[in-house]
Amino acid sequence: MEKIALITDSSCDLPKEILIKNNIEVIPLNVIYANREYKDGIDITPEEVAKNLDVEIPKTSMPSPSDVLNKIESLKKEGYTHCIIITISSGLSGTYNMFKMITSEIQDMVVEVFDSKILSLGLGFIVLQAAKLIQQKLSFNEIIDKLYSVREQVKGYFIVDTLEYLKKGGRIGRVTAAIGSLLNIKPIISVDENGKYFTFNKARGKNQALDRMLDELKAVIDNGKYLVGIPHGCVKEEALKYAEKIKSLGNIEDIIISQISPALLVHSGPGLIGLVFMPV
Repeated sequence: MEKIALITDSSCDLPKEILIKNNIEVIPLNVIYANREYKDGIDITPEEVAKNLDVEIPKTSMPSPSDVLNKIESLKKEGYTHCIIITISSGLSGTYNMFKMITSEIQDMVVEVFDSKILSLGLGFIVLQAAKLIQQKLSFNEIIDKLYSVREQVKGYFIVDTLEYLKKGGRIGRVTAAIGSLLNIKPIISVDENGKYFTFNKARGKNQALDRMLDELKAVIDNGKYLVGIPHGCVKEEALKYAEKIKSLGNIEDIIISQISPALLVHSGPGLIGLVFMPV
């Protein structure tokens, strides 16, 4: 009899109550300052990162191997025979490869590491779907097979107040960053098939950029019901306003509004608003 555990990393941005309700285990990324290190979302908050960005922009790193091994060992003791680990895009972080390497040595448990090729609530939605498939008592292999099509169906877009932090993290071209700040042109950023950032579209100013992102949802909303996510970087009021606009479209199963993790805020800065959606 298979007993399947589900693990993700802290960049999934799913609210705590959803994680608990769906029995989803989270391994934290690390946020590293010059003289101290924190576990993402455990002993540092996004607000603390935002407040200190003028003083120091920290670095981020993948989870500690010991955290991964300890979690796997404790799950084994709880009687789990199989484990699905879904990670932030391998195009944006070394986390996927680290999990693959660490878990290749695991004995007495079948482990599958799955590359979400996305991040934030895009990753979160894939994880949530995996949890539902486990609850529906599908077999381990059936769930893995289904996750590939789930990954294809999840779409995610975001805009940031300034491209400075993505630029400093080496995540986006210098030219795009220069144009963006000079002309108030907001690149709408998404991830490509390799899970790397690219400029999906551009708009003048934040409001027009939010409308452009919404156009992507409007284009498919008549096809059926959608689960929608609005990740944000310390701008909850803006996210709530955006949610009201989205609700008026109809065909919305649910909207999850979630503060991005401290590790993601390091690379985006405060002010990020995203739109993630998936058919249900």
